[in-house]
Order: sequence, then C-alpha cells, then structure tokens
Amino acid sequence: MKSAIARILHRHQAYAAALAVPLALGVVTWPGVEAAPVMPGATPTFTQPQFADVIETVQPAVVKIAVVKNAAKVARLEGRPMELDPDSPMGQFFRHFGPGPFAFGPQQADPQAKIEGLGSGFIVDKSGYIVTNNHVIDGADDIKVTLTDGRELPAKLVGTDPMTDLAVIKVEPKGELPAVAFGDSDRARVGDWVVAIGSPFGLGGSVTAGIISARGRDIHSGPYDDYLQIDAPINSGNSGGPVINAEGRVVGVNTAIYSPNGGNIGIGFAIPAREAERVVGELRNHGAVTRGWLGVQIQPVSAAMAEALNIKDASGALVAAVVEKSPAARAGVKVGDVILKFGDTAIKDARDLSKAVAKAEPGAKVHIDIVRNGKSERLATVIDRNAQNDVAFKQDAAPTDNGADNLDEKLGVALGALSSDARAQLNLDDSVKGALVVGVKNGSAAEESGLKPGDVIVRVNNAEVADAQSAKHALGSAHDDKRPVVVLIRRGDQQFFTAMKIA
Repeated sequence: MKSAIARILHRHQAYAAALAVPLALGVVTWPGVEAAPVMPGATPTFTQPQFADVIETVQPAVVKIAVVKNAAKVARLEGRPMELDPDSPMGQFFRHFGPGPFAFGPQQADPQAKIEGLGSGFIVDKSGYIVTNNHVIDGADDIKVTLTDGRELPAKLVGTDPMTDLAVIKVEPKGELPAVAFGDSDRARVGDWVVAIGSPFGLGGSVTAGIISARGRDIHSGPYDDYLQIDAPINSGNSGGPVINAEGRVVGVNTAIYSPNGGNIGIGFAIPAREAERVVGELRNHGAVTRGWLGVQIQPVSAAMAEALNIKDASGALVAAVVEKSPAARAGVKVGDVILKFGDTAIKDARDLSKAVAKAEPGAKVHIDIVRNGKSERLATVIDRNAQNDVAFKQDAAPTDNGADNLDEKLGVALGALSSDARAQLNLDDSVKGALVVGVKNGSAAEESGLKPGDVIVRVNNAEVADAQSAKHALGSAHDDKRPVVVLIRRGDQQFFTAMKIA
C-alpha cells in the first residue's frame, strides 16, 4: 500500500502531466473559463542563445592584467576623476571592481610597501594593443599581461583617459595575437543577451552571461557618464574586461558595479563601445584624448528651477559659471543662461552638453541656442581645446565665524561676512563677493535647497550679492513671490544654482 506522501506525490505528478500539453501549446484552459482569443500577427518569441561558439572565438583575445603599485602613490591617486567620495551615498554603493586589494580605494599601508592587483583587458590589434580601465593601471610601476595560452608578457602604457576610465597598454609579442572587434553599442537594446569575460579574483578566462538591463546610466563618476547596465555577474578583477554580444563583438567595457557590500548583486556598468572605440583610437594615435572646451560650469534644470526661471520645460543645461576669456565668454554666454542647443544637438540635460562639447573639434564654429530671462537667443563661438581635466566638486570645511548665531528663522540660514580668515580657509581671492553661509537649520528651506556651511551666496535671482546684509535683504524681499528664489552658490572652486522655496 502506498504511503500518504507517495499518494500525494503521485497525484501531483499526474496533475503536472495533464498540464504539460496545453503549456507546450501556449494555451491553458480552465473549466468554466472561456479562453481569450489569440491576437493575429507575429508574437515575440524568447530564444536563449548558445554562446559556446562565440566564446571559443573571442576568449583568446581576453587577457589577465597584473600590476604592482607603490602604496604611497596609490594614496596620492585618491580623489581623481572616476573616484567617488567613499562617505557619499554613491561612494558607498558604486565600486570599481578591480584590481584586487585596492579595488575599493587606498588602504592604510607602509608608504614603501608594494601593492599588487589584478584586472582584465582585451586585445584590439594583432600587434598587441590592449584596452583596459584607467583605474586598473593608474600609478602602476609594473604591468604584466597573461594570455589565455599561459604566456606572460610585460606591457607598457600607451595612454590613459581618466574622464572615461579607459587606458591602452601595449605588449610586444612574437607573431600576431588574437584580437576582438568593437561592435555598435548604439544598436544594443535593453534585453539583448551579452557575456562578460575577464579574470574575477584572478581566475582568468571566466565567462558569465546576462542581458543589458538599461542604457544611459549616470552614476555621477564624471561628466561623460553614459553607461550600459548589465546583469551578467561581475566581480573584483573583471575591470577592463569586455562585454560581448551574441555576434562576438565588444559592446562595452566593464568598469563599475553597484554593491552595498562590495560583492556582485547583478548590477554592473560598462562603457559603451561607441565611446570606447573613439577614445581608444585617440589614445593609440596621440597618447591622450582631445576634447572640445566651451568654458562653462553647468547643472541640470530641475522642475523647481524651471518654475523659478519661468521656463516652460525642465530641460537644458543651466550655466552656473563662465570662465574668463573662454569660448563661452567670447560668445556672450552669461551666468543664468539655459543652453537648449549646441550646434545641431538638442540639449535635454547637462550631460548632453558635456558630451556634445567634448566631441566638437577644436577650432570649429558652433552656434549656441539659449534662453535668457525668458527670451530665446542664438550665440556663436569657436571651440577651444580642453587642455585640462574637469575639476571635481569638492566640499571645503566650513570656517568658523562669529555670525553663526545670526540665524534667520524664516530662511533657516545664518549668514556671515567673507572675512580674511574665511577667504583663507575657503581659498577665495578678493574678487569673490557674497554672503558666507555659516549655519543651516535642520528642516529649513535652506537645508532643503542644498545649502551647506561654507557655501557663499553670490547672487539671488538676478541681483548680485555684495555681503551678508544684501543677501538677507534680497532673500527677504522675495518672500511674497510665489515662485522659488533662484540662488547662485559658490562651493569651493565651483558654482551652481539652487531653488529655495521660502515659506
């Protein structure tokens, strides 16, 4: 006699067998329920690709990279472009995943000590040119490449681009090497199957599969963020490895993961192949990347800012500062302008402008469409060469000031004078005018707008601020205005706008 458990299992097996036929046909009918009609036309089908042939062809072009760095040099690299503040929310969750011990930032170590790390790369030319991440080899005293056949070759640095976290290194092989080609990442779609190949934890030749989860991700690592998000598992040591599509072409370069604990949770980011191919070409030919330069500090136009500026749509790039004698200055661009078009490129947000300007050829004449005080204007300028890396935003320590007790309850901010001591602490010259923020009340309009101690208010709406008294007067007079007040803030060596809603 069958046991009770056996009888239950038998019934479940019979039930599953009964469902097998209708599931295979794509239709399941239930007693008393009328089946929905099948819609005419083509129905999308799901087919899981077999990557074995593609991997067999591509994998020989993927290499393991071992580097040796001086501990003191690693420490000096902290805070460069592509390095996120470890105390910020982004810094806590976005990680570079290679190489090895310094994957998540410099460690406390003997300045004379050597630190070893591992990363990945891929050969793009049979003569030995290899693509990897800048953060894998930046500051390296020694670089070695291990091929899939076990050969170990010394490598020399050809060029780096910290702004996109790309680098090119070169080995001198005996004979030709297997190489892989870039694909068209612009055609890559969300849901496309991809594989990531690399050396996680030094395990060379490891392959994982997944799909493209999203496009155009901005993780606030630099002005040109435009990452592909993938869910193929990637870990420490995968940095610089390729993301391959079903056709066997590189559609991305692994560079960062989202991780609360440093491990893989299925959210990785890759530099799109279209951008990587352009940068790699310049690094091979010139050892550096040449970008156009306009000479503005910009920020997105939020809904609150659009309301404050009386702009219909929250789009464009808001100009927070203009560099003297820059192309923007020569064109007549002013602080407070909203750039809506650069050449033939529509500017929907600040990133669009950064990428459009970077791609512009130095010496090219470009027209710029702006909105100023609610009116449209067209300006023209000649683009210069960007001779320096973009300066990262930094937060200086708030100086001490005896105005900290002078708190305006309505605004929730205490303003003080830009004394000589405050200027010294904030590294401001005498040309900077404004009101020093020395205190911000929790839950106030000032805190909600993003003000912090150490900021300098330099403009309120369209009025320049000379000192704390004029700032308080300008903010106070805006109390009855139904729109938010537009405040221009200087923080460190950067300027940006914020919208303050005064209760």
